[in-house]
Amino acid sequence: MSGTGTTDAEAGTCVGELCNYGWNELLTQMSPFGWGYYGIAFGLGCSVVGAAWGIWLTGSCLVGAAVKAPRIRSKNLISVIFCEATAIYGVILAIILLSKMTVPKDFSHDMPKDFLYNQWYFSGYSVFSSGLSVGLTNIASGISVGLAGSSCAIADAQNPTLFVKILIVEIFASALGIFGIIVGIIQSNSAQFPS
Repeated sequence: MSGTGTTDAEAGTCVGELCNYGWNELLTQMSPFGWGYYGIAFGLGCSVVGAAWGIWLTGSCLVGAAVKAPRIRSKNLISVIFCEATAIYGVILAIILLSKMTVPKDFSHDMPKDFLYNQWYFSGYSVFSSGLSVGLTNIASGISVGLAGSSCAIADAQNPTLFVKILIVEIFASALGIFGIIVGIIQSNSAQFPS
């Protein structure tokens, strides 16, 4: 490069004090509050995506099967409710995790030497992992409930005696979301930001 500015040799070297030499340094220099809020966003966002995906799967099959058998419309709406429950699990966990996100008194860029940095980072990572695991579990739960619900609508249109049998499978698919929120609560149980 000619003229003023950064030369090609300088562009490849780090000249600043807080240069990120790799992923390890980049990820450890991120604020624990950032990790926590990313976890909450992943948990809530992925739960809503899982619910929407399940409702899309169930709703499209329900509308299509209702052309053949209009009687299934109201009875099979329970599948849509099961899908919506996955989004509610994400909202519940987001509220629980937000209550753990407390800012220390006299928070500034220069914290005292006796500040509990290990507890601070542990809490951020804990809230992040809790939100991520609940979000991913609720995506799986929403898709599985949606697939079971669509099968339930099609089977009910063919044979009304199959509704309760397939509904039991749908309940077990919905239990994945409950297991996910229980694991998320256990993961974030010891997350306590220093005050």
